[in-house]
Amino acid sequence: MVSRSYMSLLELASGDMLNFPQTPRTLPRVMTVPGIIPDIDGSENSNEDLDVPSPGTCQKKIIVTNFLPLHAQKDPESGRWCFSFDEDSLSLQLKDGFSSDCGVVYVGSLKVDVDASEQDEVSQKLLEEFNCVPTFLPPDLQKKFYHGFCKQYLWTLFHYMLPMCPDHSNRFDRMLWHAYVSANKIFADKVMEVINPENDYVWVHDYHLMVLPTFLRKRFSRVKLGFFLHSLFPSSEIYRTLPVRDEILKGLLNADLVGFQTFDYARHFLSCCSRMLGLEYESKRGHIALEYFGRTVYIKIMPAGIHMGRLESALDHPTSSIKAKEIQKQFMGKKLILGVDDMDIFKGISLKLLAMEQLLQQHQELRGKLVLVQILNPARSSGKDVQEAKRETYMTTRRINEVFGFPGYEPVILIDRKVPTYEKTAYYALADCCIVNAVRDGMNLVPYKYIVCRQGTSKMDEALGMASGSSRASTLVVSEFIGCSPSLSGAIRVNPWDIDAVADALNLAIMMPDLEKQLRHEKHFRYISSHDVAYWSCSFLQDLERACKDHYSKRCWGIGFGLGFRILSLSPSFRKLSLDHIVSAYKRTKRRAIFLDYDGTVVPHASIVKTPTPEVISVLNNLCDDPNNTVFIVSGRGQTSLTEWFAQCENLGIAAEHGYFIRWSRTSNWETYPIATDFDWKRIAEPVMRSYTETTDGSYIEAKESALVWHHQDADPDFGSCQAKELLDHLENVLANEPVVVKRGQNIVEVKPQGVTKGLVAEKVLSSMISNRKLPDFVMCIGDDRSDEDMFESISTTADSSCLPVAPEIFACTVGQKPSKARYYLDDTVDVVTLLQGLATASSIKSRFNTEIQVSFQHAA
Repeated sequence: MVSRSYMSLLELASGDMLNFPQTPRTLPRVMTVPGIIPDIDGSENSNEDLDVPSPGTCQKKIIVTNFLPLHAQKDPESGRWCFSFDEDSLSLQLKDGFSSDCGVVYVGSLKVDVDASEQDEVSQKLLEEFNCVPTFLPPDLQKKFYHGFCKQYLWTLFHYMLPMCPDHSNRFDRMLWHAYVSANKIFADKVMEVINPENDYVWVHDYHLMVLPTFLRKRFSRVKLGFFLHSLFPSSEIYRTLPVRDEILKGLLNADLVGFQTFDYARHFLSCCSRMLGLEYESKRGHIALEYFGRTVYIKIMPAGIHMGRLESALDHPTSSIKAKEIQKQFMGKKLILGVDDMDIFKGISLKLLAMEQLLQQHQELRGKLVLVQILNPARSSGKDVQEAKRETYMTTRRINEVFGFPGYEPVILIDRKVPTYEKTAYYALADCCIVNAVRDGMNLVPYKYIVCRQGTSKMDEALGMASGSSRASTLVVSEFIGCSPSLSGAIRVNPWDIDAVADALNLAIMMPDLEKQLRHEKHFRYISSHDVAYWSCSFLQDLERACKDHYSKRCWGIGFGLGFRILSLSPSFRKLSLDHIVSAYKRTKRRAIFLDYDGTVVPHASIVKTPTPEVISVLNNLCDDPNNTVFIVSGRGQTSLTEWFAQCENLGIAAEHGYFIRWSRTSNWETYPIATDFDWKRIAEPVMRSYTETTDGSYIEAKESALVWHHQDADPDFGSCQAKELLDHLENVLANEPVVVKRGQNIVEVKPQGVTKGLVAEKVLSSMISNRKLPDFVMCIGDDRSDEDMFESISTTADSSCLPVAPEIFACTVGQKPSKARYYLDDTVDVVTLLQGLATASSIKSRFNTEIQVSFQHAA
C-alpha cells in the first residue's frame, strides 16, 4: 500500500515537483523547549524573509540517512515489533562528536517492511523511544529507488562503470529517476515534520539523497544544511554522461556545506561545477568555497573515522577472546593475510586472489606457511554482475587450493556468510597483514578497524598470551583508489590491476622487519585514534555552523523551477535596479554622467559578433543627443576597434584600454594618460605569454598599444584556469621591477602600466564636469568585470567630495548577481539595453516637451 507521503510519478512528470502540498502530520513534533511544541506550520510562501532566531532556543541535529541505525524484528507469536540500536552504524556513532545537551533525531527507512496499518503506531514508538522518524517507502518505490536507480545505475556510474552494454550494467531509466526523486521528497517531508528551521541543523548522508537539499531549500530558504558523500565522486568525463547531471549537481549546491572523503573526489565535483555551471572555486582562509547565486557553498575534505570504543568493547567481549584462541590454534605457525569485503564487482576480490596465486607461484617456500582468509560480506544489491563476481571468486579459490594446497592446508579460505563483529575483530587482531584491493571505493574503514584491533586490549592480550604493553605491529596493503588511502601514509599502496605489483606488495608486507612494522603501526594508530568518528562529526558540524552564520544577514529569493530551484541570497542593500526607480531619478535631474563598460555589459561575452548592434548604437545616440548627458564607453579594448565601431556616435565619449586613451567626442583628439611611454617591459612579457599560448590550446594574445592580454576563454576550463594562475605568478616574478601591474580578469591575464584604471576615467570625467561648473546630480555606472569595480568605487568617492554642494544620485550597477562594490545589479546585457532604452525614451519625451513649450512661446510673442 502506498504511504501517505508518496508522490505520484505523474506529478513528477508534470515538472511541478517542488510545489508540494503541506505534509500531513502523522507524528508528534519534537519538542525543542520542554513543554513547548514549535509551530512550524506556515504559509505556502517559503521564500519570505525570516526573523532572526530568538536566543536561548534549543538546537537539535537531524541526521538523514537511507537506513535508520536500527535493528527491527517482529515477534511471530505476539505480532509486536521489537527495535534496538545498531551499534555498528556510523550514523549512530557520529553523535559522539556532538555536545551532550544536543538533541539528535534520525530520519530514514527501516530495513523491513511495515504494514500500512501499523505505521502510525511504529512511528510513535520509534520517535518516543529512539528519536527516529521512519520514512516508510512503499515496497515498489523502495525497489525502484534503492535497488534500481541507486545501486544498479548511480552507484555503478560513480564507480566509473558506464552502461555501454545492457548485459553488464543498466542504462538510464526515466521511471527509476522519478522513483529516486519521489523517495527524496518523502525523506524531505519527514524532515519537515520535526524541524525547527530557525535553529536546527540537518546533515544528509550519501548518494541516495542528493536531491533532498533542493526540497528542503525550497521550503526553508535559510535551512542549515550539510551533505556528506561517503561514496566517491567520479571525474567530470564520467559524471557528465549522467542525463540528470544538472539536477543532482544543483541539488548538492543547495546545501551549505558539501563533504567528501578525499581531495580527488572534491576536485572532481569542483571540476563539474566549473565545466557545467561556470562556477569557479576559491580558497577562503584555508576553506574551499563556491559562490552560487550570492550564497557561499563550502567544501569539506575529511575521511570518516571509526568508533574506537565500539571496537575495543568488541575485543573485550568473551566471545571475541574465545574465537581468537580458535583462530590462533587453527593457523599456528602460519602467516595470516586478511581480506574483508562486500561481495560486489568493485572490491577487486578476484584480483586479490590472482595476486595470492602469483605470490605462491613465485615463492614456493611460502606453501604451507601462508593463508589468505577472505571474508565476504553479504552483497548489498542483487544482479547478474554480482553473481558473476561471486562465481569467479569461488572458481579462482578452488583452482588455487587445488594447485597449491595439500591435506591439512588450504592457501585460501572463503567465509561467505554474515560474520558477527566479535568474529571479525578476532581475525583483525591475529592477521599479520590486511589487504584492501578495491578497484574503486569511497568510504572503506576496514584498514582503520584492522589497526585498532592489532593495537589490542588488555583482555585480548591475556587471551592470546601476549605481554601487556608489548610493541604492536601491523602491515597494510591498500589500493590507491580507495577513500582512506591518502590518510594511511605508512601503508603499501598498490594499483589493484597490476597483479605482479600486488603480489610483490604482499611479499614485502610479510617479510618486512619487525621494527618497520612497529613504526608503521604506531604512525597509523596515532592518526586513527585522533581522527575517530567523533572528531570527524565534530569537525563537520563546526564547519557547518561557520557556513551558516551569515544566513540572516542577507535577503533570500527562490528562483528556478523543479529541481533547478535555487536560492538567490543578496545583501539587504544590494538589489536589482528598477527601471521605474532610475527613470524617475533621471527625469528630475539636470546634469548627468553615464559610464558604460562594453564587453559583458552592452554586448554579451558569449556573442561571436563583438560589434555593437544597431539597437545599441541608436540608444547611445539618443542618450548623447540630450545636452544634459555626458556618456562614456569605458572599455579594455583598443582605440582602433572602438573608433570603428562607434563611428556613428558623434557625442559619445570613449575610454580605450582601461583609460590609457580617452576621447571626449568623435571630433576631439585622443588623449594619452600622462605617464612614461617606455614599453620595454613588453619584450619581457610577450615571450612568456607566447610560451603559455603554445602549450594551452584555445588561448591567444591580444596586443594593445599600452597593454598585453592573454585570453583563455576558448581553452579547457580547468587547464585554462590552471595556466592562468601559473602565468600570473610567472609574469609577476619577471616584471617585478617594471612599472606595470599584472591582473587576472574573466578568462584573461593582463599586463598594463601602473595607475591605468577605469576608476581614473570616471574620476577625470567627473572632475572635468565640476571644474566646468557642470555639477553632476546623477551618476550611473554599469559594468560586469573586476576592472569595473574601480569605477564603482571612484564615483562614490567623487560624489562624497566637498566639491559638490549637493550629493548626486549614484547608481553603481553590476551585471549578474555576484559580490560587488555596486549597490545594484541587472541580470544580463538584455536588461542593460532595456534600461538604457528607458532612459533614452525619457530624454526624448522631455526634449519634445521643451520644444513644444518653445514653439508656444514663439506663437504667443
